[in-house]
Amino acid sequence: MAGALLNTLRLIRAGFVLAQHGVRFVPNGMPVPLPLKIARAATVPIRIVTAPFRKDEPRATRVASALAELGPSYVKLGQFLATRADVIGPELSADLRHLQDKAEPFSMAEARSAVERALGGKLEDHFVEFGPPVAAASIAQVHKAYVIENGLKKAVAVKILRPNIEKRFYRDLDSYYFAARMIERFYPPARRLKPVAVVDNLKHTTDLEMDLRLEAAAISEMASNITNDEGFRVPEVDWRRTAKRVLTVEWIDGTPISHREILEAKGFDTGALGMTVLRTFLRHAMRDGFFHADMHQGNLFVDDTGKIVAVDFGIMGRLGLAERRFLAEILHGLITRDYYRAAAVHLEAGYVPPHHTVEEFAQAMRAIGEPIHGRTAEEISMADLLGQLFAYTEVFDMQTRPELILLQKSMVIVEGVARDLDPHLNVWIAAEPVAKEWMESNLSVLGRLKGAGRGAETIGDILMRTPGLLQKAEQAIVGFSEMAKSGLRLDDATLENLASRSRRSRAADIALWIAALGILAIALMLYGAR
Repeated sequence: MAGALLNTLRLIRAGFVLAQHGVRFVPNGMPVPLPLKIARAATVPIRIVTAPFRKDEPRATRVASALAELGPSYVKLGQFLATRADVIGPELSADLRHLQDKAEPFSMAEARSAVERALGGKLEDHFVEFGPPVAAASIAQVHKAYVIENGLKKAVAVKILRPNIEKRFYRDLDSYYFAARMIERFYPPARRLKPVAVVDNLKHTTDLEMDLRLEAAAISEMASNITNDEGFRVPEVDWRRTAKRVLTVEWIDGTPISHREILEAKGFDTGALGMTVLRTFLRHAMRDGFFHADMHQGNLFVDDTGKIVAVDFGIMGRLGLAERRFLAEILHGLITRDYYRAAAVHLEAGYVPPHHTVEEFAQAMRAIGEPIHGRTAEEISMADLLGQLFAYTEVFDMQTRPELILLQKSMVIVEGVARDLDPHLNVWIAAEPVAKEWMESNLSVLGRLKGAGRGAETIGDILMRTPGLLQKAEQAIVGFSEMAKSGLRLDDATLENLASRSRRSRAADIALWIAALGILAIALMLYGAR
């Protein structure tokens, strides 16, 4: 019960900060149940009290300012919600896309201490020079340093986790879980959106980001995937100077990809660079099932050879074979106007329940795809089309897929970077060869033979485990047989245990109701805030 009250207080504080900045989290036109309308009337005094404290700032920056004030975990939450226009509405979702993950750097003394704890010894044992932070975000900051390799002085980038960041994040995550469970329990229509699963996804991503050895492994894996690719590379990892809280990689001396004028002055073809950015991302997603999920302009550079270099691999996305086929077929279906095939993929993959027909979903696909034909490249956004596609999830009872949400968010970012390099870039021309290549490789006769080989391996694995499975089945049957003969017995200890659980359940229900009232008050205060 104490945990429920603490989480409620944390959420109330968040509600006041959001109200101060005039943030509204309930989309216009969204129906509000009668109990919430009644509760909203009760929160009028709260809105009156907070009105004088509201900050006068542009609407587009209100959300970013509020989340920055609430702390790093709320910044990460905001980045996640930017992909969920179906939950928070397109207006707020668009505002969140401008959210920048920037923070005040921590001190050089703390950075030195972190390096020495992580790598052992003195900082000078590892680096001949160690400079001040060059970038600081919610989870970590980066320093430029130098090492001696083969007798030569070499520049490296050293990423260090913020002190005590894990404790702060997991405390706030606990309150997110609490709110998500309340929403699922007391507002059934939201269960389809899987709010708890969304928080699960946030936690999983955060767990990965807070172990820098995993980021190093992600860089290494992508380096292996792109060995034969042209026009794109990743930094080299310095494994000797990498630990859970410290990551050391090659320093990238390149031109930020956002500096289009400088790139053109250096003689680089920005149109070709834009095509490379988009095709690289799609190739990683479809071919490898492993993509950089934070490819914004601050994480991309162009080196002197004209190659694009990505940095900051803290957020990565993975797609299984079924998801990759889904993406390739969707893109190919929209490009070729084969809406029936694109719709059939959804049902085959299980994204659309079988009580809907292929023809019905093909009609929805046509509504999305037809308007793009005959329009200029500048008017077509692949990311927006994916967003429209996901907007049909409620109509066709499609369950939320976190991996596809991350893909769409990444597509929005990558498409924006590519269009900044070439405003006339036709995303469909860029995407067509990548989708076609994947389909030929995986859905051709040779591809199907490869798939059959993978299926044979799976069958062989099942056959190898059959004796153990049969033994467990036999044990279960014997157990049920004994139960049938002697009956199901409940001794005094078992009954007392059940009674104790019942008492704890009632106490938990009381706590949940208290917390639910607090959450309703926050929600309705936000509903009325501007």
